[in-house]
Amino acid sequence: MSTNLSLRELLRSSTLPQSEARLLLAHVLENHYQLPRSALLSRDEMELSANALADWKLLETKRLNGEPIAYLVGKKGFHNIELQVAPGVLIPRPETELLVEIGLREITRLGGKAQLLDLGTGSGAIALAIASAAPNSQILATDQSPEALVIARSNTKYLNLESQVQFIQGSWYEAIGKDATFDLILSNPPYIEKSDPHLKQGDLRFEPINALTDQADGLSCLIAIISGAKLHLNPKGLIAVEHGFDQSDDVVELMRSAGLGDIQTHLDLAGHRRVVSGRK
Repeated sequence: MSTNLSLRELLRSSTLPQSEARLLLAHVLENHYQLPRSALLSRDEMELSANALADWKLLETKRLNGEPIAYLVGKKGFHNIELQVAPGVLIPRPETELLVEIGLREITRLGGKAQLLDLGTGSGAIALAIASAAPNSQILATDQSPEALVIARSNTKYLNLESQVQFIQGSWYEAIGKDATFDLILSNPPYIEKSDPHLKQGDLRFEPINALTDQADGLSCLIAIISGAKLHLNPKGLIAVEHGFDQSDDVVELMRSAGLGDIQTHLDLAGHRRVVSGRK
């Protein structure tokens, strides 16, 4: 007689929150049996093979040790797409979808077609979400990390968006030609102050540190991006940057100092000022 537990019993006995346990067990079912998540209910008496059970126990242990679920299952939903993610890139956040919405509104204002620059693309989240929703736009995306660009290019191929999105390695505007201009510049740069205690908590402990903090006061990357924006924006072009919950006033002042106009702050779903935009 088998001593393995059924799917129902595995979930019941797990010390993980049930929502997390279900995500991880569904991942095991997909990987080992090509079964959908609904099998957790429709086949809840099913017992796992030895290999699948070992996989489940490893995933459960890693999550109990704090590893992010997105890294454990290798993917994360963002806006209207699903992205492959790995420890070499920041896990896409719901707050960053605000940048995508601002970008899509601007593209609509421009008649559905725009030249866009995504600075610090990571997994390609912003660039690919916009490319998916605005198929007539062309996007150049940069990142300093070769590891991030491997994942971003893989996502582009997976989503069949290679004709719209081009990637270049380099730091901010150094990655592009000095005369290159765009209708729209978007960026979610590292903006956490190096001494912020959150860097040692939760998922952040496992994410690439250089994608989270500038190793300074959290403003140096924003300064570089905003101060160089006018040189790379077309007339009336828009720049929008994500920032920390307490940095909005500083970012507004940076945009004023850079000679940008029509400066606006934008709230995320939690009601925090999360993005500032400005025009050339």
